[in-house]
Amino acid sequence: MSIVKIFSDSTSDLPQGWKNTYDIGIVPLYVVFQDGTYKDGVDITPEEVYRRVAANGALPKTAAPSPADFIAAFEPVVSGGGDVVYISLSSALSSTYQNALLAAGEFPEGRVRVVDSETLCGGIALLVMKAARAAAQGHSSAEIASMLEQCRSRVETEFVVDTLDYLYMGGRCSGMQNFIGSLLKIRPVLRLIDGAIVPVSKVRGKKEKAVEQMLQNALDNVDEIDQELLIIAHTLAEEDAAFLEQALRKQTKVQEIAVINAGCVIGSHCGPATVGLMYMR
Repeated sequence: MSIVKIFSDSTSDLPQGWKNTYDIGIVPLYVVFQDGTYKDGVDITPEEVYRRVAANGALPKTAAPSPADFIAAFEPVVSGGGDVVYISLSSALSSTYQNALLAAGEFPEGRVRVVDSETLCGGIALLVMKAARAAAQGHSSAEIASMLEQCRSRVETEFVVDTLDYLYMGGRCSGMQNFIGSLLKIRPVLRLIDGAIVPVSKVRGKKEKAVEQMLQNALDNVDEIDQELLIIAHTLAEEDAAFLEQALRKQTKVQEIAVINAGCVIGSHCGPATVGLMYMR
């Protein structure tokens, strides 16, 4: 049986330790400013993105890896006799999935399998870790891809942004919504549903109240949370992440709670001081 190598893209925001332990490959997306194009997590940091946005008042564009990028990443594995399972950013949010499919078509059938995560950030990371552990146990690429397609609909992703400005500038929040939200200090708890960002709770007041509501949304379904792994992702929101981690360790029996830093692409759309909670039902 061929060795299976798991790949994802930079929007999975995997900690370096996980990538090293399971030999997970990462194909970076691009962050595009007027002065140049940068690889997410390779050539530019989230802090630099926020500094530039604050200075210029305009968001960068983000771009998917090209089919050639994917081919270059996958080819050494396939030529060495291995198989690839690639888990992409949601196809509803990016052309990353389609470009990976085009690349897979350049290899012999079955050697590269592409799975649409239908989520982002820590939601992808949950699926990547399930895939990596399955590969370590000797499962085939076909078995791993099938498992991912069956469990991806069970991933829950909620997050709270500090400001609606980034979502507004990125076209994911209307100008009127942004104005009213800022005027009334409404803090929405946002959920990813079928690739769309949807407010599920609207909290008036400080951001901390919205974070507490997001926590309560999870605790209301505590009996449904998969006990293997829960992820807290954030963009320069260490205090919020620490609050969630402490509360979840006390009030759940999840075996592993990981806190991860969201990268440049996620940060470009959500902004600094965003915090999210991702788990599998």
